Amino acid sequence: MFEIRVSDRFSAAHNLKGYKGDCERLHGHNYRVEVRVSSPSLDDMGLAMDFRDIRSLLKDIISQMDHTYLNDLPGFRDINPSSENIARYIYKSMVHELVPPVRLLSVEVWETENSSALYRED
Repeated sequence: MFEIRVSDRFSAAHNLKGYKGDCERLHGHNYRVEVRVSSPSLDDMGLAMDFRDIRSLLKDIISQMDHTYLNDLPGFRDINPSSENIARYIYKSMVHELVPPVRLLSVEVWETENSSALYRED
């Protein structure tokens, strides 16, 4: 089994409704996102999937969130744009874009250098 990881960054503002503390107020993060895919085989060139193709899929999704107020986006109108929910949103947006045998394993979102949330479907 081969596993490939690609990461990118975006900046956005949000607030967490119902949170008792600083995160209830409007604030922003410079998020880092890592996508992991796997494949049991390689193509004729020896690739599971081109890094550029994975990065392009990720870029298409996060460009819609970059420099926005996340709470206003349709995907977060009814749920808090927490790192956990952002990871799930990116996963759900990307999972059907991959061509088998390549499979999306997980999406991890860092809101700080030391804090991240990972979403995967087992």
